[in-house]
Amino acid sequence: MNEVKDRVWFLREGLFAKYVVALVGLVVFVLAVNGAMEIWITYRGIKSSLSDGMSEKAQATAKRIEQSVADLERQISWVTRASSNTLDLRRADYTQLLRQVPQVSQLSLLSSNGREQLRLTRQTVTLGSNADFSRDVRFTETVSRGTSFAPAYLRDQRPFMSIALSHADGSITVAEIDLDFLDDLLGDDQVGRVASAYVIDPKGEVLASSARGPEVGKNLAALPQVAAVIASGGRAPASGTDSRGDAVLTTSRPVAKLGWHVFFEQPTAQALTPIRDQLVRIAMLIALGLVVAIIAGTMMARRMLVPITALQAGARRLGAGDFGHRIEVKTSDELEELANQFNGMAGQLAETYSNLEAKVKERTRDLAQSINELKVLEEVGRAVASSLDLNAVLPTVAARALEITHADAVLIYSYDAGNHQFSLAESIGIDKAAEGSHRAIDADNSPLGEAATSGEPIAIPQLGAMREHPLRDVAIEAGYNSVLVVPLVDQTGILGSLVVLRQNAGEFSANLIGLMKTFAHQAVLAMRNARLFTEVDHKSRELLAANDIVREQADKLQEQTDQLRDWNRSLEERVETQLGEIERIRRLERFLAPQVAQLIASSDGHEGLLDSHRREVTVVFCDLRGFTSFTETTEPEEAMNVLREYHAALGELIFKYEGTLDRYAGDGVMILFNAPIQFDDHTARAVRMAVEMRDTIGQLTEKWRNRGHNLGFGIGIALGYATLGQIGFEQRLEYAAIGSVTNLASRLCDEAKANQIVVSRRVYGMVEPWVEGRPIDDLNLKGFNHPILAAEIMSWREEVDNVVDAATAAARRKKSS
Repeated sequence: MNEVKDRVWFLREGLFAKYVVALVGLVVFVLAVNGAMEIWITYRGIKSSLSDGMSEKAQATAKRIEQSVADLERQISWVTRASSNTLDLRRADYTQLLRQVPQVSQLSLLSSNGREQLRLTRQTVTLGSNADFSRDVRFTETVSRGTSFAPAYLRDQRPFMSIALSHADGSITVAEIDLDFLDDLLGDDQVGRVASAYVIDPKGEVLASSARGPEVGKNLAALPQVAAVIASGGRAPASGTDSRGDAVLTTSRPVAKLGWHVFFEQPTAQALTPIRDQLVRIAMLIALGLVVAIIAGTMMARRMLVPITALQAGARRLGAGDFGHRIEVKTSDELEELANQFNGMAGQLAETYSNLEAKVKERTRDLAQSINELKVLEEVGRAVASSLDLNAVLPTVAARALEITHADAVLIYSYDAGNHQFSLAESIGIDKAAEGSHRAIDADNSPLGEAATSGEPIAIPQLGAMREHPLRDVAIEAGYNSVLVVPLVDQTGILGSLVVLRQNAGEFSANLIGLMKTFAHQAVLAMRNARLFTEVDHKSRELLAANDIVREQADKLQEQTDQLRDWNRSLEERVETQLGEIERIRRLERFLAPQVAQLIASSDGHEGLLDSHRREVTVVFCDLRGFTSFTETTEPEEAMNVLREYHAALGELIFKYEGTLDRYAGDGVMILFNAPIQFDDHTARAVRMAVEMRDTIGQLTEKWRNRGHNLGFGIGIALGYATLGQIGFEQRLEYAAIGSVTNLASRLCDEAKANQIVVSRRVYGMVEPWVEGRPIDDLNLKGFNHPILAAEIMSWREEVDNVVDAATAAARRKKSS
């Protein structure tokens, strides 16, 4: 113990440590400083070179995108030439442009007021859709600037944008551009094999990407480099993270004309590979310098201190009674002579005590061996009786086997009959967790299988002479040279195997082999009891768990059954209620505005409104001037198209003012106000609707005139009492008004000229404060015995534009009070 302490002191604080540490520290310091400077310089150079290269590529790509968009704008501007002044010529130009420019997927022609006149794709042609684009940014921007580039958008995960150009006559061509061509600008030839590139719009969404870039349509606004560009409009920082969260070197350039940005990025780990390689080289150089410095320092220190150390250690060991020790000093000086004298004295002392010591050791060893064997067998038996946990029993068995055999390592293998394989269950002397083929050994052609088959231990005194085997390889590698394999078997079959390893080669004694057979019987008993207990405990836990699961599922099933019964009952009630409401709405919508039908159907007690009764109503009658001659001279299909446009325009206004469509026959339409739902302002509603009808149909007549149809529009309005209610039969019901007021409205309509509104003098008196009008000569109408006083409505006054709503609100407040 004193020798060990002195040696530790000598290594830590003596001359040897001082020489070695000084030399090693000097070499390591110089190499480390030099390596750090080289790494820093190399890092700066590589990062600057990569950033400059990616910046040039990003700038070139941005310019190519701007050039491509400019080329598309120039090609699209060809269809805005003044010579194409008809719809057919524009259609021909659009068709030719679609054939010549594959990036254009759709072309639309908008009139000067924002209505779509023509839409052309590679599959379809749409004429006169009349869709309203007057508030679309593509229309408003183009009107103010002459050319506009709409923000990019995604459709079916494909990016598109629109380019709009104005014509000399005020119309606008809108071209939808498929941006897939951007991917061609980000190919591997332009980006490189390890870098990635992508193009984003002002919102951070990806419009195009290289093969290693993010997917198109993904929003990258959360990335630091993208967020910096979007927020400040400047360049991205030199570093950032990609969509997977990995660090990258990055650079970007803007596409100023469109507000896009082109990003080029390269993973930092790949970019700095040369730095990593250089670090490895410097580490290897430092390690080599450290080894050389240690060896050189050791050699220098040993030449000076080894003789002194040997004399000191030898004297201490002789003083402690180690007479067999000899001091080796070959210096050819006084120190060598002194060492020889110490050696002679040690030889005389050793000869005196050798015989007595040998006899005492032999007797002591035999007695200790016997006592130890009995103690080990007792402890194994006690472990078997006290524990049924295999994980607690096996370490005890392995430790006691190591103690009783005086071996260097013990391995316990369990046997898997299904796989015919031995698996390592416990080990001392060899790491149980270490990777290797010794952890699972096939029973065939192995010492473990042979011992288990014969039921007898197998001793191998020299592992080197054994055939190649996983156990042999790992044992020799760990420094063991002999092995004893003891089978663990009982009447039920093979349980495993106990393997004892020694570093020294040589035979195992017969007494030791017999003792290990007895020891193996104890170990088998412990393993069998533990396995039986584990199996019973595992089955018990499985049964308890299965019982809990069945009970829980039964409770859950009952709860779901109750919920399903309640849901079914509620659903039946709701379906019955909704079917009744749908039927009422279906009957009412045949002749009422949708909002009126919904009101009656959703409120209790309103079905009586459709019963026969007498009430004051305002009747509006309108038709087209010249429609009869028009139908005689034109094709039926064209006449039907005109009627569809005419009825659609009237129907929208009828529903807007909550009128009741009584009937329509061809171009003649009759509308009731104040029936079946009453309005205090029904006459004002009717006149206001008539003014808006005249303006709306006036636009249609201009459109029809461009087609060669000379049609006009006249309106007649009368106020009076009529009998109201349902007429017809069950399969065909209509809501009708019977009375002279309906005839009067029809006759006034006949007297109205094109774009003229003729009303009875009573109607004029009801709305005179809100309209511009004039009385007209008394009219002699068919079916009336006396002249009829009439007036013409010119326009509705703008300053009282909300009179209908105002009058209605006032009347309702009056009723509530």
